[in-house]
Amino acid sequence: MKTPALAALLALLATASLAQQGQPGGHFVTNWDANNDGAVSLEEATTRRADVFTTFDQNDDGILNAEEYDAFDEARREDMANEGGANGHGNGPMKRVQQGMLRETTDLNADGQVTRAEFLDTVPAWFATIDTNGDGSVTTEDFGKGH
Repeated sequence: MKTPALAALLALLATASLAQQGQPGGHFVTNWDANNDGAVSLEEATTRRADVFTTFDQNDDGILNAEEYDAFDEARREDMANEGGANGHGNGPMKRVQQGMLRETTDLNADGQVTRAEFLDTVPAWFATIDTNGDGSVTTEDFGKGH
């Protein structure tokens, strides 16, 4: 793993205080809310996705090949398992977050590789599926009951 990107990966895998309290979406909001205002903006989501891409693009070629995407998938699985995967993380409201990260979602031209542009071009639609009340920011309320 690239040393400069290690911090980004550690943030992705960090244990979130809100998530520890069982707040749906707390882990996501804590890890993606760069300015710590309790809400994730589209800009923050785009910046964070770019950081994630950089972390897993091991050869810095601007493409996540199958091996690199496999590593990304495994890191997400481990993160969800550490956050209680069997207790709803990755299911229900969190399923929208996970689906937006899937290879089949981000590989827009279905060539088996995901370019940086493809990975980032999917952010607005992905963000909109998470922002259930359409207010332009994602908070834990977007993960509440009925969402």
